[in-house]
Amino acid sequence: MITHLQGRLVEKTPTDVVIDCNGVGYFVNISLHTFSQLPSGENVKLFTHLQVREDAHILYGFSGVAEREIFRLLISVSGIGASIARTMLSSLSPQQITEAIAGSDVATIQSVKGIGAKTAQRVLLDLKDKIIKVYGLESISELSSNTNKNEALSALETLGFTRKQAEKVCDTIVKQNPEASVEEIIKEALKKL
Repeated sequence: MITHLQGRLVEKTPTDVVIDCNGVGYFVNISLHTFSQLPSGENVKLFTHLQVREDAHILYGFSGVAEREIFRLLISVSGIGASIARTMLSSLSPQQITEAIAGSDVATIQSVKGIGAKTAQRVLLDLKDKIIKVYGLESISELSSNTNKNEALSALETLGFTRKQAEKVCDTIVKQNPEASVEEIIKEALKKL
């Protein structure tokens, strides 16, 4: 497995580069994010992923280890191949992808060309726990549960419960089950109010 290449940048286009490593030119597919990070004509280091297929060995290059790891996580999802993962990394920055997955933001994932509703859901389902564990993004998932709590609170207020009373019950429910959906919070709160 080729894990990185270091050498002189010979050719550079938005989709690929050629890196000369001691007289051998390596053709490497890149994302627009990596393209924007690369200098022109200087010595560069790219972290790579080698995809071995029956008919070809294809190198994908990334400006940082984090981007490569996100690429590998994406291609592990059924329905997402290397070209869609590269398109995703070209459309969104690695940070935007991790935040969208950790925050269960289907719309952002689905905004990438080639990803439909079912594939976006599958990405979130397969990768959310991995992304949160690897990047320590508990704060983002807490933020979504706070949003759920706030929506549940406004629904309970509409039903006639006082804000203070409802908030106390909702806080207890969210502490017990941080991943609770709006509906779950409302149902539990109605039992306790």
